[in-house]
Amino acid sequence: MYTPSMVLTVGALAREVGLTVHVDAGLDRVVGWAHSTELADPTPFLEGGELLLTTGIALGPADGYVRRLVAAGAAGLGFGTGLSHETVPDDLVRAARDAGLALLEVPRATPFIAIAKAVSRAVAAEEYAALARTGAAQRALTRSAVGDGPPGVVRRLARLIDGAAAVLDPHGTPVHVVGALPDLAGHVRRLAATGGPAGAAWQADGRHVAMQVLGRRGYLAVAARAPLDAGVVNTAASLLTVALARSDEVEAVRRELRAARFRLALAGVPVDGLPEPPFRVFVLRERVEPAGFWAEVDGRVVVLARAVDVPAAASSPVDAGGVARGYREALRALEAGVDAFEEVAGAGLLAPDAAEFAAALLAPLDDVLRETVRVWLACHGQAEPAAARLGVHRHTVRNRLDRVQRLLGRSLEPAGTRAELWLALHA
Repeated sequence: MYTPSMVLTVGALAREVGLTVHVDAGLDRVVGWAHSTELADPTPFLEGGELLLTTGIALGPADGYVRRLVAAGAAGLGFGTGLSHETVPDDLVRAARDAGLALLEVPRATPFIAIAKAVSRAVAAEEYAALARTGAAQRALTRSAVGDGPPGVVRRLARLIDGAAAVLDPHGTPVHVVGALPDLAGHVRRLAATGGPAGAAWQADGRHVAMQVLGRRGYLAVAARAPLDAGVVNTAASLLTVALARSDEVEAVRRELRAARFRLALAGVPVDGLPEPPFRVFVLRERVEPAGFWAEVDGRVVVLARAVDVPAAASSPVDAGGVARGYREALRALEAGVDAFEEVAGAGLLAPDAAEFAAALLAPLDDVLRETVRVWLACHGQAEPAAARLGVHRHTVRNRLDRVQRLLGRSLEPAGTRAELWLALHA
């Protein structure tokens, strides 16, 4: 007996109604409808998948009749006996067997309308079952969207279609993925070129694949062995579009809160979440979301931390009261194209503790080198007058200055560097 969970086939219909099977080829074909006709060529009125019912009044040559039905995609042929023909004609049986078309005998006691009603009930039951399945899937997807957001929708969708599902960002990079998908790069480019709501469906490696645009936020991609339920996929796409839009709104609020906390720290107001001092203020050279205390300020990502693992310009060490100074220093380092404020020529002139700065700057130099630099600076950076004062050859002065540059890791040419050294030597 047919149930809503089954698909009605020619063989199942024959068993339900009690029809004799004369040709059992194609009994597994799905019956989409039953249609009775006495036309010699009914194929112009067929869509494919029909069980054609006839009493053979205008049958004509059996071979041609059967070939036309097969070409039109008929699921099978039901031949009524007891009216124009007492039995199913032998040439019709041979033609159906040769063409692989299922042939059933419909006795006079079984009216064609009974078969049509049986098919109609089966189609209605299958449609109802499909709607019920789609409804249940939509409710499950909605619960996942409310409970777990986009990742939950992707996981649930993959289970529902018994395949793979993914959300891709606008560049086609997978964000949430369950299962293996085929290469989607070409389809992402084509969908991006449409500039509006769009979708695509195709087959690849024996799987049904589909993509849908999720507004400006990316794409939904699915792949499964079985044909995809458009209602289920469309529901998932709608839920993901809403969920991603909501995520964008939440992220915008979070950005504003992070920026507000950073502005408070700039003003010297105590805020939670600052790292233990001393720490540095970093201005990142890349737009990434780091861990810890960070914010977006004037289009830049600013981080307060002891260290970061991405390219950045750093301030000198600061505490909670020195965030504003650290931010200025990090911007100076960024503009100078160096990794730390200490590398900026003349940065030492702004150091809050001159003695501490002097000790740190001069630490690599011994007394001879320090005196050489002091005299050289006093002689306006001229080697010969400095050599005369020191009582050594000018080449000795130049060699000492070269060594100073190697030890400090800095050139002595910039005026800022000379000013720092002068300040350190006189601190």
